[in-house]
Amino acid sequence: MAARYLLGFDVGSSSVKASLVNADSGKCVSTAFFPEKEAPIMAVKAGWAEQDPQMWWDNAKLSLQKIMAESGVKGDEIAAIGISYQMHGLVCVGKDLQPLRPAIIWCDSRAVPYGEKAFRDLGADQCLGHLLNSPGNFTAAKLAWVKENEPEVYQKIYKVMLPGDYIAMRLSGTPNTTVSGLSEGMFWDFKDKQVAQFLLDYYGFDRDLIADIVPTFSIQSVVSEQAAAEMGLKAGTPITYRGGDQPNNALSLNVFNPGEIASTAGTSGVVYGVLGDVNYDPKSRVNTFAHVNHTADQTRLGVLLCINGTGILNAWTHRNVAPDLGYAEMNDLAAQVPIGSEGVTIVPFGNGAERVLENKEIGCSINGLNFNKHNRAHIIRAAQEGIVFSFCYGMEIMQQMGMDIRKIHAGKANMFLSPLFRDTLAGVSGATIELYDTDGSVGAAKGAGIGAGIYKDNNEAFATLDKLQVIEPNEHNRADYLAAYAAWKETLRKNI
Repeated sequence: MAARYLLGFDVGSSSVKASLVNADSGKCVSTAFFPEKEAPIMAVKAGWAEQDPQMWWDNAKLSLQKIMAESGVKGDEIAAIGISYQMHGLVCVGKDLQPLRPAIIWCDSRAVPYGEKAFRDLGADQCLGHLLNSPGNFTAAKLAWVKENEPEVYQKIYKVMLPGDYIAMRLSGTPNTTVSGLSEGMFWDFKDKQVAQFLLDYYGFDRDLIADIVPTFSIQSVVSEQAAAEMGLKAGTPITYRGGDQPNNALSLNVFNPGEIASTAGTSGVVYGVLGDVNYDPKSRVNTFAHVNHTADQTRLGVLLCINGTGILNAWTHRNVAPDLGYAEMNDLAAQVPIGSEGVTIVPFGNGAERVLENKEIGCSINGLNFNKHNRAHIIRAAQEGIVFSFCYGMEIMQQMGMDIRKIHAGKANMFLSPLFRDTLAGVSGATIELYDTDGSVGAAKGAGIGAGIYKDNNEAFATLDKLQVIEPNEHNRADYLAAYAAWKETLRKNI
């Protein structure tokens, strides 16, 4: 039988990555991303962040051309296509399906007042009970900004979409979206199980602006003749999966079931857990969206905890406290200090307002420093412990929502390369940590395999996922970790 391949795109704000996965072996045969330097983000005013959707398409094309050339795979050997994408963006297209303005992306904050006003006017019970979140700075609020500030653009809008919807539309010529995507934009009503008509009515949006809804795993559309000629693909190739970057990261780590957790710890940190019942945090300190396998008959919600001040603190410590050491040497030095850093605690929230703190901006602080006792090893350890403790603080909110956290899945990258970080996280949370070799574009490709029916379920799709390492909680040190965490929480309480 001829080899079958799965194509995955991951449309990020810094680059677009493409990967080819052999559908039968489950192994990635080629991967590439463009641009090789970080993609530009336009900031016409402070707090704004826009990108040209055409740039995403051009970079997707370049990435695809490279992996096809490197692998020797032909367009007619690709069985299905999956797409992962940066969440919460807004793309507005006219009837000719061309963008009417640059996309307003996830880190643009101009729409905050529009979401906050909706939350006040509609009420917490209505918003949280139906949307599971405040309208906040999400896609619906961004569209409200366009409606008020660019009425001439708004009048021309045929469909609104997320970045992944746009790439799927460019591939197929057919605009559509998913329940998961609508939920991250605040367009989905979980109580009534339909588009959130009450929010459309509040903002004065026409229901026709919402594209047709397709299942996350399904033949959503097929590659058009035009896109096939432009991209070197076969016309009719099905597009069978789409997910936002955090739900897709969870999928990439085979996180599908209640109580399972996916985590990343780069510049900022994310803990994303799956919940089996409709619930929300009454203070909106974490966000709740439809997970990739959420259906009308099976509740699967993704609870998203995002902490801005994580890996950026470790990088700051490297630059300013230990510029002469590599990260591995920093980890070795910090490991010489006892758990709890002999009384030094660091609150890591120095990268802007933190949603987990109800959008307070308290800054980073170093506490308990004794000039006669402590040295840079204590600061390095306390920084990593503070990052872990911030994760655990957010995970307590998730547990209050009914999530039983027993296992954390993560890629072996960024902070998860640090044994001290991993051991502390396992020690405080009591969860087993499993580290894997995967990424978003590979996950999107395997998601496409599920949607196309090539794999019967997620377990078959991810049977070949490379588990690199397992970290179990050390019960011998558990009391020391919990005592250090309690001391950190007391310090945090004094700071907020």
